[in-house]
Amino acid sequence: MASIRRQLVALIERGAIPDEQVERAVRLSGLYPSGRAWSVFVDRLLLWLGCLALAFAVLFFIAYNWAGMGRWLRFGLVEAALVLAVAVYWVVDGRGVVAQAALTAAALLLGVLLALFGQVYQTGADPWQLFFTWALLMSPWVLVARFAVLWVLWLGLLNLAILLYYQTWGGAFDVLFGGEASALWGLFLLNTLTLVLWELGARRWRWLAIDWARRLVALGSGIPITLLMMMRIVDELEASALALLVYPLWLAVIYGVYRYWKPDLFMLAGSCLSALVITILFLARHLFWQAEAAGFLLMSLAILGLGAAAVLWLKRLHAEMHS
Repeated sequence: MASIRRQLVALIERGAIPDEQVERAVRLSGLYPSGRAWSVFVDRLLLWLGCLALAFAVLFFIAYNWAGMGRWLRFGLVEAALVLAVAVYWVVDGRGVVAQAALTAAALLLGVLLALFGQVYQTGADPWQLFFTWALLMSPWVLVARFAVLWVLWLGLLNLAILLYYQTWGGAFDVLFGGEASALWGLFLLNTLTLVLWELGARRWRWLAIDWARRLVALGSGIPITLLMMMRIVDELEASALALLVYPLWLAVIYGVYRYWKPDLFMLAGSCLSALVITILFLARHLFWQAEAAGFLLMSLAILGLGAAAVLWLKRLHAEMHS
């Protein structure tokens, strides 16, 4: 289905809208935000910035006055701010932007409280335990809120926990892969499973059908598998041959899903970029590397050619999706 902008342009080009009425038609179409829309945008922007500023102000205030504050004052300040944020969420009955901002601030303050606990009592815990405990304790809030920002924050904490855990202790994949490859496989599996569940859930719950959130999750799936494939090309001993099987399968699934089932140009552009990087790296590693100066010229031509082909294909897809 064509967008409002394209429909309006088509009407203007056919002369269906007189020249003197074009400005009025554009205004009525809603392409440009009204004064009220700008007022709502500024109001919400200031609300979010204020909540984030207050949450981080608690952290910076305690850090700056660390020597002059006792442990009970530190804990009392953070816990009072945390209780206040939860109380605001409860007062507004968990609805609206105010509730979402308050619960997000509470989630951030929970992380501040855990970091303060570890700093005061010097528990000796590994860094990954902080982020994992943070994600675990905020899980009920994430489930109750049904808010995409909190879900993305929760997933980001799990990603950090997995990455730090594998860097510290390794994991189940160490038998098959090296340390870095093991961490990347863990991130790839987590984010890919999340993306699948997110897309399925978005068909039932509207609050999950947010483009920026699922695209961010898709990046979390695409970046690790791309890095794994790059490691396989550069150092064949570092990454398992499994990447040679998983990467093409991942590209095929992304193409099939976001080309036919749920068209999304961003997803296809991301897969094109990944394939372009892998192709250029393979050519540079096995063909152009020994050609010295001529190799750099050939590699530049390959980048220009493949990049131009990808752009033309994406432009054609864009026209098809909006026709």
